[in-house]
Amino acid sequence: MSTLILHIETATKVCSVALSVDGNLVALKESISDAYIHGESLTLFIEEVFRTANLKIEHLAAVSISSGPGSYTGLRIGVSTAKGVCFGLQIPLIQIPTLDSLMQIFSSEVPTHNLLAALDARRMEVYSLMQAPDGKILKSLSADCVDENSYSEFDPFVCYGDATFKLKELWANRDIIFKDDIYCSAEGQVEIAYSKFKAQEFEDLGNFVPLYLKEFQTNL
Repeated sequence: MSTLILHIETATKVCSVALSVDGNLVALKESISDAYIHGESLTLFIEEVFRTANLKIEHLAAVSISSGPGSYTGLRIGVSTAKGVCFGLQIPLIQIPTLDSLMQIFSSEVPTHNLLAALDARRMEVYSLMQAPDGKILKSLSADCVDENSYSEFDPFVCYGDATFKLKELWANRDIIFKDDIYCSAEGQVEIAYSKFKAQEFEDLGNFVPLYLKEFQTNL
């Protein structure tokens, strides 16, 4: 029997929904808006991906959710919606850290460089994750206050995610490639979610909450 999974991404200004069957993407609907349209768009996007794929929500095997860090309101909307579907259909919830999903989107495209996935937090603060070309984690998920020399021990690297707009100027004199057109997407959850489903790595619906990182590190 095929494994149909719904994927929800609302941790940033991107509202993104995807469907996969046996680890293969079959439908994707997403929009980027500074107005954070998740509240009014998420349910509509879910309905649309099922129409596009000509599949029924009753056939879902699981729901995966981007679990943070990110926008407090966006995460709450996404998690509440995902839990509602899981409770209603009595299916499991799979959580995927937002930066793991973002790393998955781009990691296969630049195999010769270290990769920094960075999400905007506030002022000169970012949520970040650094990975080597072979997939080894060089710097685990953290909330950091960045300056001109942050992460310099990993140069050269590719930097992407919605924090690039403020990092490009800060790191203009360093050997860094900036990709400012790559954002969080539910598509990045597909492979991870299918692996977790097969391993039965599910969350407790009653107790699961998003990941909120509040303590920023300055010793970089």
